[in-house]
Amino acid sequence: MKVKVINNSKHSLPEYQTPQSAGLDLRANIEEPITLGYLERKLIGTGLYIELPEGFEAQIRPRSGLAFKYGLTVLNSPGTIDADYRGEIKVLLVNLSKEPFTIEDGERVAQMIVAKHEQISWESTESLSDTERGAGGYGSTGKL
Repeated sequence: MKVKVINNSKHSLPEYQTPQSAGLDLRANIEEPITLGYLERKLIGTGLYIELPEGFEAQIRPRSGLAFKYGLTVLNSPGTIDADYRGEIKVLLVNLSKEPFTIEDGERVAQMIVAKHEQISWESTESLSDTERGAGGYGSTGKL
């Protein structure tokens, strides 16, 4: 699929890191380093603007290595970019570690996955079909 993009960043376009990667790594496009303290959050610009086809969304997700090693994650994960949004892609990062984390210009801070989606229409009803699970929620199929 082709996606129109405007790259106003200082960096090359996002790329897949391996042939079967689902996500494209997004880079910080910032003028100076940004340090996040414990539980601090900040919007990080990428300098990228996209035009997705109707019926698709871009999901912004954490990079697993940053989350595991440094406690840095995407706060509204996954963040959704709708097909009709034309603003800059920004990543809402939060530091869950007690150690400060400094984001440098060009650093890969999140990944973006483009996915097809459907819109629904509601059908009001008085009952739902029975299933083996039924109304069993949190922990109903094993340990939490």
